[in-house]
Amino acid sequence: MKFPNKVISFNESIISKFALILNTLKEKGYTAIELFHLMCEQDIDIPNFIDILDCLFALNKITFDKTDRLQYVK
Repeated sequence: MKFPNKVISFNESIISKFALILNTLKEKGYTAIELFHLMCEQDIDIPNFIDILDCLFALNKITFDKTDRLQYVK
């Protein structure tokens, strides 16, 4: 996981991408594949995407609904 430190700046870290995904999920729910395709436009690769989803799920900011869509937790 790319967390900010002496070598990796905040803008290069995965934490800076949390807001992109959360703002996208506030609009409506997406499947993981749909969300990944949207995030590809923001230059997020698959390992970072998975790390971001792991962190957001652990922080209880996103969840899966019954239709396997990622949802923003209010």
